[in-house]
Amino acid sequence: MVSRLGFIGIMRKADFAQARADMVEHQIARRGVREPLVLAAMARIPREAFVLPGWEEEAYEDQPLPIADRQTISQPYIVAYMIEAAGLRPGDRALEIGTGSGYGAAVMAAIAARVYTIERHAGLGETARQRLMELGFDNVDVRVGDGTLGWPEAQPFDAIIVTAGGPKVPTGLREQLAVGGRLIIPVGESLHRQSLVRVVREGLTDYREEDLADVAFVPLIGEAGWNATER
Repeated sequence: MVSRLGFIGIMRKADFAQARADMVEHQIARRGVREPLVLAAMARIPREAFVLPGWEEEAYEDQPLPIADRQTISQPYIVAYMIEAAGLRPGDRALEIGTGSGYGAAVMAAIAARVYTIERHAGLGETARQRLMELGFDNVDVRVGDGTLGWPEAQPFDAIIVTAGGPKVPTGLREQLAVGGRLIIPVGESLHRQSLVRVVREGLTDYREEDLADVAFVPLIGEAGWNATER
């Protein structure tokens, strides 16, 4: 039996490859993302494999798309922008908070040596794990749990990317950065509007923060984020 991923690949491989190339050129590079590693990774990963069944034709549109559990797969440009902002390099150990469909983890895994990703929703986490396995990503570890607490036993991380917006930067995530490590996270008092913040660990207790852009992400739910009832 041909899997869903295999079916998509057989039916529309050439068309999707062209759509992916157009996405990288028009939606990402022309908006200022210049890092060759990021552009190459975005051109490699089949985004159509990470959307809901029936949404494949929309995979390369310049917008977020719905996935299960009221979550979204982020706009391609935002994925690329955040990974570039994190300064992800070959050999890095990276942590992603908010696995979602697994698309961001796949793009990160095309660059970094190892990616750890945490998803709050068990169904999403298991689906992403299976999808990443089918696509051959053996350098990604998926965990279901509270992402605001990070992954202490796998630290330190060279890069941490948070794909949901919280009221503040979780202390635990700061502390799991390696010296020189970069944390990218949406932060704001609103549940649905935030500033994208980059935190750089400059020493044992020294951190530098800068605002990068105005963004809108789903709420970061957890002990060091929003309460689930506040959604």
